[in-house]
Amino acid sequence: MTEPQKPQRILSGMRPTGRLHLGHLKGVLQNWLALQEEHRCFFFAADWHALTTDYANPGIVQSTIWEMVIDWLAVGIDPDKSVLFIQSEVAAHAELHLLFSFITPLPWLERVPTYKDQIEQLREKELGTYGFLGYPLLQAADILIYRADAVPVGEDQVPHVELTREVARRFNHLYRKPEQPLFPEPAALLMPAAKMPGLDGRKMSKSYDNTIALDESWKATEKKVRAMKTDTQRKLRTDPGDPERCPVWEYHKIYSTEEERGEVCAGCTSAAIGCLDCKQILLRHLEAELVPIRQRRQEIAARPDDVKAIIRAGNARANIEAERTMEKVRRTLKMGYRV
Repeated sequence: MTEPQKPQRILSGMRPTGRLHLGHLKGVLQNWLALQEEHRCFFFAADWHALTTDYANPGIVQSTIWEMVIDWLAVGIDPDKSVLFIQSEVAAHAELHLLFSFITPLPWLERVPTYKDQIEQLREKELGTYGFLGYPLLQAADILIYRADAVPVGEDQVPHVELTREVARRFNHLYRKPEQPLFPEPAALLMPAAKMPGLDGRKMSKSYDNTIALDESWKATEKKVRAMKTDTQRKLRTDPGDPERCPVWEYHKIYSTEEERGEVCAGCTSAAIGCLDCKQILLRHLEAELVPIRQRRQEIAARPDDVKAIIRAGNARANIEAERTMEKVRRTLKMGYRV
């Protein structure tokens, strides 16, 4: 979908469930960097969403949320350009979610594709809870509480934005005049995102232990890349290879220049270069991108009080915006009793 007209309100969040890695950088954070230059952005740590699947282990939120915020700042997310906040510090998210739950038909939630998919993928967890069934409705509240115009998403999240549009439409239809809608119907903003594979060729995920973490040392990254599996049919240095069978080639598609990709492809298929030669080209690009981020990260992590001050300020700004919306909602629903 096309980029929204400028400037508009953008809402996006990230669950604090573990260390951020290269997949987060390429799939989310670099898009946030571009959006904050042109739009009014609200970026939040979705700690309540983390509990929809990790409710039995709430400590994971507390142990990772600040590290995640430090990663955001190290990458370049700017609190002077964007509102950075923690979801649970803005109680209006929960209030609006509750009110939406009264008007949302259950089949709307049950038909969200990711609902059944995640139950299948996370069989080891008991997910037969309302919190898990209703998390797309909580997302709708997250978005609509700020009356966001657009939400940056991957293709798998488009149905969630469509649900948000349906909820906004239903609320407006039930309680507002057609010419005076309270909630906008936000657009799903499909952003350019590199599909970053894991070190083993599967999706990059901490569950597979195949990530390059944003907070690890360069030596750790270098060791991981050098140990990456390559074309399994290239058993000897003198054997020709096929880049399309090699996980490293997927990284070259993202990082290397067209000229470098040509050299790697020709060298691999003719056995003119070895796998370590191929990886060395990739390592140069990774070093150029990651080392500055990690240096900034160390500087920011050394000032934890500054990080908390940024979030306190963001929480305050988010609460002001959310309360403005809730005042309109309460008036619309004839609530706000004088006692």
